[in-house]
Formats: sequence, structure tokens, C-alpha cells
Amino acid sequence: MHITSSFRNPSNYLINFCMSVKLGIAPIAWSNDDMPELGGDTSLEQCLSEASQAGFIGIESGGKFPKKSEELIPKLTEFKLNLCSGWYGANLRTNSVDEEKNLIQDQLKLFKDCNSPCMVFAEVSGSIQGDPNRKLSTRPQMDLEESKKYYEKISEMGKYLEDEGMPLAYHHHMGTVIETEEDTVRLLENTHDSVKLTLDTGHMLFAQGDSLKILNDFSERLIHMHCKDIRKSVLEKSLKEDLSFRGAFLEGAFTVPGDGCIDYKPLFDVLKEKNYSGWLVVEAEQDPAKANPFEYAKIGYKYLTETLKLSGIEIYKS
Repeated sequence: MHITSSFRNPSNYLINFCMSVKLGIAPIAWSNDDMPELGGDTSLEQCLSEASQAGFIGIESGGKFPKKSEELIPKLTEFKLNLCSGWYGANLRTNSVDEEKNLIQDQLKLFKDCNSPCMVFAEVSGSIQGDPNRKLSTRPQMDLEESKKYYEKISEMGKYLEDEGMPLAYHHHMGTVIETEEDTVRLLENTHDSVKLTLDTGHMLFAQGDSLKILNDFSERLIHMHCKDIRKSVLEKSLKEDLSFRGAFLEGAFTVPGDGCIDYKPLFDVLKEKNYSGWLVVEAEQDPAKANPFEYAKIGYKYLTETLKLSGIEIYKS
């Protein structure tokens, strides 16, 4: 593998790779785990090959990825890719912390073996993100009493994963209990600092939030970033008609950076100021039959490399 365990030590970031970021991509453009019919016939090998050819050095995990490191590491090595994290859907609202610790063990071992820098962690209890019949306005919410208990649980989970060398990088997500800027801020303000952040620019904008403010106010918690763009006209339609999450992305709400309405230059300027040296991951739920994954991967890579250069941020290449 190309990434050593030192990538999980923040002190080594500044020593070895001062102000250089690493570019990765999510496999969801090739095969959608929530809708297997989208990219169902696309092989893992095609996904890995095209991600590497597009210029990326990392990829997040997906449903078609081997679940054992002795099988996954050779695949990643073959295509000169690193595992740069992946999704974990938690049920801490209903499970005890001990139950969740037991459930996460296989993925935790896989990620540790592959030297992933963090675990993208989201609460999916009651989530409506996969239900085509549920409007986004009906997503779950927590009252004050439940919130306090939840923050205690996720703080305990954050401390556990930190001790395991696999930081919890919380992902706010449409259709879930932590969706909006307000939800995200409240979570970060009321949890232990071991609970880190995956900022997803597309989800934050969809929820009418401000990614720039989050970056400025919580840069010390940011350890992972999903660069997802939005087609403004589809977003406006999705909000006006209160579409389901699945309906919105099938309409084409999401796309790669450079093909939507988000200007990443101000965001990258803040990353430069804050000396961020983690991963930037291109991610966009799209129908691969309508949006060729390889072509869009190249669009996202080109935009990020050009915009990062404008902000004076170097890209780690190896």
C-alpha cells in the first residue's frame, strides 16, 4: 500500500506533507449501494481502474469491495489506490454503545488493516434517505432529551474509535437525524472533541447550510471532506416539490465539482489558512447510464486540481 500508518497521526501531516491534500473519489458514481440497479453490472475492477486513470490516489469503500483485507489490499495495490475511508451507518439511537462497538468490528479491522485515515460515520436510525415514498421534510428529528443521550453515546463512540486509531468522522446527511447546519453545529458543540467531521458540501447546500461557516468555525474538527456539487435548478425543484432524497438524486441534483453551482475557491482558501492536509473526496450520486462515471471523475479531478492551485494548496501525488 502507498499510505503508511503515519497518515493517521495529525502531527505527521504537518511534518511530512505541509499543506498538501490528497485526492480521492467515492465508488458511488459507478455502482450505487442503495439502488443496486444503478451500475449493477459495473465491475469493481472497472471502477478502480477508471478512478486511478482519472488521477485519484484514493478511493472510499463500497458494496462491491472485498470485506477482508487480504483480498482488498491486493486489489487496491493493483490499481495504485489507497483506501481513503468509507461509510459506516450507525444505529446509536436504538443500540447501546457496546452493541455498536460489536457491530463495527469487521469494518474497523478492515479499515485498520488498509490504513484508512478515518471512518465516515453517520446515524441512520429512522433515516428516510433510501425510501422513494418519503418526502425529505419527514426526516427524523430528536427532541432535547434524546439529543443529550445521543451526544453522550456518540462521544463515547468517538473516544473508542480514537483509541483504536480510527477517528470517527461524522457525516451530516440528507434524510437523517443530523442533516442541517444547525444539527451539525449542535452535534459538534455538545460532543467530545474525538467526534470529528466529514464535511459534505453537497449535503450542506441541499440542507440550505453554509459550508464556509462550518469550515471557519470548526476547522479543528474537520478531518475529511466530500466534494459534492449541486445542480441549482434541480435543487430548487427538489426543495419546491419536497422530493424524496432518492427522487432528488435521480432528477440529477448531485454532480461533481466543476459541473454544479458551488464555488470551491473560497472553501479551499479556508483550508489553506487552516493548514488542512486530509483527503478531498469527489462524490456524486448519479445514474451512471446518464452520467458516465469516468468522464465525470475526470471533470471533478480537473476542477479540483485547478482550483487548489489557485488557493496555493499542493496535491500529494504518491
